[in-house]
Amino acid sequence: MIVGLTGGIGSGKSTVAKFFKELGVPVYIADLEAKKLMETNDDIRRDIISIFGAYAYENNLPNRKYLAEIVFENPEKLEQLNAIIHPAVGKHFEEWYQQQKAPYVIKEVAILFENGGDKQCDLVITVTAPKEIRIERVLKRDQTTRKAIEARMQNQWSDKEKIKKSDFVIENIVIDNTHQIVEELHRMILKKSI
Repeated sequence: MIVGLTGGIGSGKSTVAKFFKELGVPVYIADLEAKKLMETNDDIRRDIISIFGAYAYENNLPNRKYLAEIVFENPEKLEQLNAIIHPAVGKHFEEWYQQQKAPYVIKEVAILFENGGDKQCDLVITVTAPKEIRIERVLKRDQTTRKAIEARMQNQWSDKEKIKKSDFVIENIVIDNTHQIVEELHRMILKKSI
């Protein structure tokens, strides 16, 4: 089984993914794999430079700050970047998935619904938290501004939209509660996957 794990920026997807990993569930973090592919895949590098120019890479590494400034202000450019990266990540996930032996895997994707990735999932879990808490978390975690965080939020579906299409919702405010919910979900998913 493939269990999709999603949620807006700062909701705590990574924390929830870590809890599943601690329970022995194979976890695929799409954003992390996308970053690796941007660094190692020559076709991706070439395509990004052809659209975003030579500044898109510095010393053979993606210039993430430069790219973020462009794509989060311009939905069309974000679409172009996603059109380069998403198919490569999809192919990489398939290869990874074929090698797994566990009853189910977690596929953590920030924009699971936005890019139609939910269609390949047997179940979807959405992680939520109040907007202010999410902004505070990201301000602590990243070298960024409130304006940049809100721009990224604008490019993601609202929690309300995600919840409508999800099988399970984890409100991630109190870490101990979140941990307990993950353990309960794990037991429930294991029963479904047998």
